[in-house]
Amino acid sequence: MTFLSSQAYAEYDLVPAEAAVKLPSSLDGKAFPGEPVGCAFNVFRRSQIRTGQTVAVIGAGFLGIIFTALAAALGANVVAITRRRTSLDLAKKYGAAETVELDDHQRIIDRLNKITGGKGCDRVIEATGYQWPLDLAGELVSERGTLVIAGYHQDGPRQVNLQQWNWKGIDVVNAHERDRKVYLEGIREGIRLQNRVCSASMIW
Repeated sequence: MTFLSSQAYAEYDLVPAEAAVKLPSSLDGKAFPGEPVGCAFNVFRRSQIRTGQTVAVIGAGFLGIIFTALAAALGANVVAITRRRTSLDLAKKYGAAETVELDDHQRIIDRLNKITGGKGCDRVIEATGYQWPLDLAGELVSERGTLVIAGYHQDGPRQVNLQQWNWKGIDVVNAHERDRKVYLEGIREGIRLQNRVCSASMIW
């Protein structure tokens, strides 16, 4: 019998019973990164992505790929923006309608304007934790759209173009979760999804 907690990456951990999540037997012997999966599902829930929306995901690392797969499965038009060619290819594999290299600020804006007909993206998920992609996210989000900060900004203060954010009338969601119950529910959602697809192939 295997359990996960949300507070450590270790072979053994001591937590209260209510802070542990039981893994189903279908995942025995399989790698399941519970903490980052739970984080990804909770960010996705707070993003309120809907069918037909255009969603830009800036940063197609582990979390960004999960966002891409979930948003595409909902019927959103996902644009993955990242630096590495391997990550762009992976994003395409998991449902991105378009992929854009994260290299030149104005070129990316021009490309997204072409994709969206100049309207911008309904949702922009910033999943890098760096200043420039955060600046870029503000440029790409549409008027009355939502900018979701999923990247962990841990190396100092950030500046934002608040005039731009005000003028566009956007919603800004800091999607980091600190409620342990909500965190564990994100892990459980990931387990439920992975359990459904286990007979086919792992999605992470």
